Amino acid sequence: MFDAVVIGTGPAGLMAAEELARAGRKVLVCEAKSSPARKFLMAGKSGLNITKDEEFSTFLEEFDADWLRPMLSEFGPREVVIWARALGQEVFTGSTGRVFPRSMKASPLLRAWLRRLESMGVELRTRWRWTGFEGDALRFDTPEGAQVLQPRVTVLALGGASWARLGSDAAWVPVLAEKGVQITPFKPANMGFAVEWSPHMAKHFGQAIKGAALIVGDRRERGEFVISARGIEGGGVYTVSRDLREGAALRLDLMADVAAEEVAARLARMRTGESLVNRLRKLGLSPAAVALVLEFGRSLDPAQAVKSLPVRLAGPRPIDEAISTAGGVARAAVTDDLELRAVPNVFVCGEMLDWEAPTGGYLLTACWSTGRWAGRAAAQLT
Repeated sequence: MFDAVVIGTGPAGLMAAEELARAGRKVLVCEAKSSPARKFLMAGKSGLNITKDEEFSTFLEEFDADWLRPMLSEFGPREVVIWARALGQEVFTGSTGRVFPRSMKASPLLRAWLRRLESMGVELRTRWRWTGFEGDALRFDTPEGAQVLQPRVTVLALGGASWARLGSDAAWVPVLAEKGVQITPFKPANMGFAVEWSPHMAKHFGQAIKGAALIVGDRRERGEFVISARGIEGGGVYTVSRDLREGAALRLDLMADVAAEEVAARLARMRTGESLVNRLRKLGLSPAAVALVLEFGRSLDPAQAVKSLPVRLAGPRPIDEAISTAGGVARAAVTDDLELRAVPNVFVCGEMLDWEAPTGGYLLTACWSTGRWAGRAAAQLT
């Protein structure tokens, strides 16, 4: 018999399982999909950013939930690096402070981690979909038919509401709501924004805008983003997505390394009567950046259009396209140990919890730290 069940095989769930096993518990990990950690693997497809190397106070400022501080203080960026190296995954820090495995991929880290968990006695069941409670027990649909388990403790690590095809479909919300668990409605986070483009923009779809700054209120963030048929997306947009989602306006500085006065002076020195397109090209703007000026700034002074271009957004892209989500199990619904107040002996962690942070290593670090926190607390009850 298993005295601890973890449901979900993302970073938070596997970390909870590791802590339970380390405490000597007999642990079963259940996964609805046919293989574990699908979203984790997808997130690392273009380079697995595991954490951010910066002052811890600065790191904490990126989270909208102060109650995560104790968890991140115990397992923050430094501890993530030590943990990864213990799995044989050497890491390096990029120029922006982002930390990556040398392999740049999630799969070597995951394979090493699963091997270690197996050596600790953790058992994994795939295609075991949790369908809710049966009294105090857990009910699963499995390839062998319905199964009911009644462990001493349970850790839920079921993810948020984005990337449903990979398992984060928020199907758990009505199950917990029925038990009286307070759920903050989900919103997309770290997402792109829709733009209703003119036909002339089609030739620029897929083009990246580099060397720009995104301006939202008093915030000014350097970052690259991509023009797509759906709108704009990419790291630069994700950095300011929370403010944009709440209705803030977006402006672009397309020559972030050149002062406004210098841009105006360069334009003034150009030949009178020269077309706007030629003048923008002579400034050094890429064809895609020129197209953005023509799209949104034809009526503006050219220097203003280059340095403070207003972008008309048509709202966030759908939640299932978002990198992550805001919302989930409310702070008031859990104890300081992440145990559900309404469902004793059941703990929650990871993206199920109501917190939000940008990409750049913050998301993974918080998932690992909350999983570790929940696993350690659950181990004390078994």
